[in-house]
Amino acid sequence: MSRRKRFRTKSKVLNWVLDWVDAILFAVVVVTLINTFWFQAFKIPSSSMESSLYTGDHLFVSKLTYGARMPETPLTIPFTHNVIFGKESYSTSVQWKYHRLPGFREVRRGDCVVFNFPNGDTVLVASPVEDYHALVRYYGKENVARMGPIKVRPMDKKDHYVKRCVALPGDTLEVREGLVWVNGEQQTVYPGVQLGYTVITNGQRLNARTLKKLGINHNELYYSAELPGYPSMPLTAEMLESIKGMAGVVSVEPNLETENADYREIFPFSPIYSWTRDFFGPLWIPKAGATVELTEENLPLYSRIISCYEGSDIAEALKEGSYTFKQDYYFMMGDNRHNSLDSRYWGFVPADHIVGRPVVIWLSTDKGQKFPNSIRWRRFLKFV
Repeated sequence: MSRRKRFRTKSKVLNWVLDWVDAILFAVVVVTLINTFWFQAFKIPSSSMESSLYTGDHLFVSKLTYGARMPETPLTIPFTHNVIFGKESYSTSVQWKYHRLPGFREVRRGDCVVFNFPNGDTVLVASPVEDYHALVRYYGKENVARMGPIKVRPMDKKDHYVKRCVALPGDTLEVREGLVWVNGEQQTVYPGVQLGYTVITNGQRLNARTLKKLGINHNELYYSAELPGYPSMPLTAEMLESIKGMAGVVSVEPNLETENADYREIFPFSPIYSWTRDFFGPLWIPKAGATVELTEENLPLYSRIISCYEGSDIAEALKEGSYTFKQDYYFMMGDNRHNSLDSRYWGFVPADHIVGRPVVIWLSTDKGQKFPNSIRWRRFLKFV
């Protein structure tokens, strides 16, 4: 082959490589901009929102609804959130201040909302899915430190959660017998909201196909021959009526917690408050610009807000006897009320933690089934 032909061949290969590099860089930039300012894909990892959002639902989340946040930690590997191959996928050498672009509207009661997990600022490397602050409450900081190294994450790199907003800034929330009351009025019981019930049978198991047809998650269901029946069956109001009418069902009673066996489990983690998951509050939700009289009694309610989310001095606030909040806060709960770690267990969600609103389920898969039965076709392109 002559030099001229070899040169032409090399030039063609080089041009082909450069074209592909340009195309990939363009795609990365475009997708990154879309993920940052318009829409982003998320996957539901747990059953805390059933029967509204299922484990395995793949969502498109709108960042336009509430306004997109400008990146606070801009040096991030594209298409990752906080981890890649077990390592941090971002650098904190550059940090920008929080800023949110204008959105179409504010968060409303009843909205399903994606947000950064408030307690996700500190993570135990050995158990990244655990709530570090809960571990400290139970075992003590020194004992948790022996469990391995910890890592501290900036606000926008905390893990993502999705829950339903049940109370807005300035609202007074209360949970009575598992049902939400806001400002003295019972909140609408949304179709997907479910509680756990003890279902006593005549000694026979209920038909598995019938239960699946009702939409009951078989992964959360087990039969006890000692009852006989099901100690904890998650049911919506519609499912409840169907179960009561089934042959072989003797009784159905809600699993309501009336006493708090351990104050370290339920927010605000103080023996002064004897709240449970089913009997909670009343609790006032902080609002930007509002001033609250601060006492030793109500300090557990707002201490994390003051010190962590707003970076103020608690001692100084107590000395002054009052505190004025700098931003809005929200109270979030999962629709699967008896199997959801939500604001009842870790408190308020700051406004700057809000990511966006789920708008459509573009794919849903059941990991307990084999392909193609694993695909939930009825949820394909379903609006939330």
